[in-house]
Amino acid sequence: QLRFVESGGGLEQPGGPLRLSCAASGFTLANYALGWFRQAPGKDRGGFTCISSSGASAIYADSVKGRFTISRDNAKNTVYLQMNSLKPEDTAVYYCAARLLGYCSGYVPSMYGYWGQGTQVTVSS
Repeated sequence: QLRFVESGGGLEQPGGPLRLSCAASGFTLANYALGWFRQAPGKDRGGFTCISSSGASAIYADSVKGRFTISRDNAKNTVYLQMNSLKPEDTAVYYCAARLLGYCSGYVPSMYGYWGQGTQVTVSS
């Protein structure tokens, strides 16, 4: 069975860090570019970072550039999201997703075939 299992969400104060992990089972992540999306209450789900299948390149939305870092360990079949300098507006449910190609080109949800179950991140003092 194809599954993504996400972990690492929770409550953090503004300015603090959190690290999310997303481990795959039932398929090999090495063939796919991987992205992270988030959905805040009342808003659409939107992507903000993607890493290529090899890990050699990544793209970031302006809203997270310089604060968030995506990485992957293909040997562990896992993708990570290091979030620093968190802001209240980062509060959302975070999802990992596998793109149906090996390279990143935007964040159209229909181009991502496998999704995690989501993990809540709340940034509040």
